[in-house]
Amino acid sequence: MTDTPSLSLYVHWPFCLAKCPYCDFNSHVRDDIPHRRFTTALRQELAYDAARTGRRRLRSIFFGGGTPSLMQPETVALLIEDARRLFDADPDLEITLEANPTSVEQAKLQAFREAGVNRLSLGIQSLDERALRFLGREHSAPQAIAALETARALFPRLSFDLIYARPDQSLADWESELRQALALASDHLSLYQLTIEQGTKFEALYRQGQFALPEDDDAARLYEKTAEIAALFGMRDYEISNYARPGAESRHNLTYWRYQDYIGIGPGAHGRLTLNEGLLATRRHRAPEIWAERVEQRGSGSTDECPLSPEERGREALLMGLRLREGISLDWFTARTGRELRDCVNAVILEAALEEGYLTLDRARLIATDEGRVRLEALLGALVL
Repeated sequence: MTDTPSLSLYVHWPFCLAKCPYCDFNSHVRDDIPHRRFTTALRQELAYDAARTGRRRLRSIFFGGGTPSLMQPETVALLIEDARRLFDADPDLEITLEANPTSVEQAKLQAFREAGVNRLSLGIQSLDERALRFLGREHSAPQAIAALETARALFPRLSFDLIYARPDQSLADWESELRQALALASDHLSLYQLTIEQGTKFEALYRQGQFALPEDDDAARLYEKTAEIAALFGMRDYEISNYARPGAESRHNLTYWRYQDYIGIGPGAHGRLTLNEGLLATRRHRAPEIWAERVEQRGSGSTDECPLSPEERGREALLMGLRLREGISLDWFTARTGRELRDCVNAVILEAALEEGYLTLDRARLIATDEGRVRLEALLGALVL
């Protein structure tokens, strides 16, 4: 590891208009959002971390949530200004903000662009009205299309999310929906398979038999069709759930997958920071009001900070890096974790995966093949020690 590694900044805005039934993110619905209090607290926590990291090079800023497009544009502008002042920002600093396609949020897009946001990530999720209702989304398909068109005109870079493997979703319907979305905005696509997360509304409904999800083979066909259609629009799956035109990859998310340093501020935010103690795992309190109170009292809402052992670093680097089409550099892995890659994997599983064509390994990199990426979750569970 270098003495002063560059870093990225993640800002978590925890509030939403409504809680989606599939979502297990740290999001909260409030009748009255305390904007002033949370703006002050976020700025204070950013200053706290900047004071201990020093003046490092800043690669990217990502406003996530929750629903960060519910933030006041003035808050976004202030945090961007603070980050540029506290760190040495890249000349082409990537600044992403997540937004939903509701009419309320669409009306603010111009103000976010003026605040400094240069990349928008739209939570479209579907262009099918029935699917949107099932997913508990607050927008309609026409609103989603209008938001894509508006965002494309305002922002130099645009991404959107879709959820697939929904109940009763056919291959033909998915292909039609995907083609329509990519024709509107085809710079970057984040694709997520619908899964049942613990503690969500969908978990209860699923257990009650209220709906069923596609079989694994059917979900795999939907996934494979996505790569085929995306390729027609000049996009490739540079990460297992993300597709982009060359040069449009998310620099911020590459920070996570390449296991580099990032600051996480706001309720529930996580971070990985190289300090004198080594590589620290940081975590903020999840409850918004308790987080804000802690920041007001001591400058940070941290609940836990601990140095990661070489074994922990190795595990995290593998779990993140094998998601990337580029795989993992063996030299980088050793420098970042303090361990040889082969010491962090099950040797028997590694040899079997290489023989089956799920992985490739040479003197430079370990890479998951297309066949391996389809079954990556199971592969990682068996491979990583």
